[in-house]
Amino acid sequence: MADTPTYLGLLNAIALAESRAHCYFEAWVAVTPNPAVKEVLQTVSWREGEHGMAFAKRINELGYQLREKDDPRSDKAMAVASSDMRDVEKFRELRLHRIGEEVLGFFDNVFADHTIDVQTGMLLGRYIAEEYDSARLLRQCYEALVAGEDSGDDDRSEAVDERLDLLTGQVESLCRAVDELRQIVGAQATPAGNGRSDPAPKRSRR
Repeated sequence: MADTPTYLGLLNAIALAESRAHCYFEAWVAVTPNPAVKEVLQTVSWREGEHGMAFAKRINELGYQLREKDDPRSDKAMAVASSDMRDVEKFRELRLHRIGEEVLGFFDNVFADHTIDVQTGMLLGRYIAEEYDSARLLRQCYEALVAGEDSGDDDRSEAVDERLDLLTGQVESLCRAVDELRQIVGAQATPAGNGRSDPAPKRSRR
């Protein structure tokens, strides 16, 4: 490309953050004793890992290379995730139950940059939608754990298991819906005729 994309730094930051999150989610998955919590975390972890690679790949496709940057917060996150701390305490320490409120609002104005190319825009759109969905899953998981705390020692395990079983079913349904949506979008994006698509008409700015 002739000019450096204005959004290259954003793509680089997302690629690094998602790859690091994948690492600490995997560490947490490995030590949690709760199968339902593990399933939620694994769903989010796979998404984070895929996002990290997808954005690194897009940077490469644009003709650039991923730039590594140190983040001291990632060491703390890994230490918490891999510890024997209770799951509910890890949520609080990492503030994952509030990620939708404290972090994801940053993406509200991403598409104010009208220079974003179509392929990158599609990648960002899917990424943002999945991040909000992951935030909902994590918050619901946290709330189920808190409900177990509030119910008392005798009923805690049963209450947590019941709510997390319900959440697990929601995760499976959401994954199926995402797969179906990907198939629909893929079918619509397949060029017709000789395999080449006509250039998209320019849109007038509203």
